[in-house]
Amino acid sequence: MTSAELLLDGFDRVRGAVHESVADLSPDDLTTRVDGSANSIAWLTWHLTRVQDDHLAGAFQRTQVWNDESWIERFGLPFDPADTGYGHSSGQVAAVRVDNPDLLTGYHDATHARTADLIAHVTDNDLEQVIDASWDPPTTLGVRLISVIADGLQHAGQAALIRGILLRRSA
Repeated sequence: MTSAELLLDGFDRVRGAVHESVADLSPDDLTTRVDGSANSIAWLTWHLTRVQDDHLAGAFQRTQVWNDESWIERFGLPFDPADTGYGHSSGQVAAVRVDNPDLLTGYHDATHARTADLIAHVTDNDLEQVIDASWDPPTTLGVRLISVIADGLQHAGQAALIRGILLRRSA
C-alpha cells in the first residue's frame, strides 16, 4: 500500500461516516442540538467538510470546492466565504440549517473527489514538505493530512452519536 492509498483510505472512512450520520434524516433532525447549545449534525458535517476543503486547498495551493462549485450559494449561510466554522458561537452553529441531507453529502462528496485527486500521487517525500512554517514545529503535508482525517473522524463520530440519540428518542 502506498502513502497515497493509505491517505485515501482515511478520507474514505470520513466520507462513509458522513453518509451514515446524515442518511434519511429530516431537516429538524439535522439541526437538533441535544442540550440546546451543542453542535448539530448539520453544523458538524458542514464544518468537517469546510475544514477538509480549506486545508487541502491550502496545502496543495488550489482553490476550494466551496467557491469553485457554488456550494457557498447552495448553502446560503450568513458567514464570510472563508469561514470554516472554527470558533463558532452557539448562534452561528444554529445558523447552519439545511433542507435536505443531500446538500451535506453532496458538498462532502465533491470535496472528497477533489481530495482524492489531490492525494492520488502523493509520495513519501511529498509528506515531508513544510506547508506552514508558522507553527512550532512547522507543519508538513503529512501532518496536515492526518490532522484533517482525525478531525473529520472525530466530528463524524459526534454526528453519529447525535444520530443515535435522535433515533432512540423517536423509537
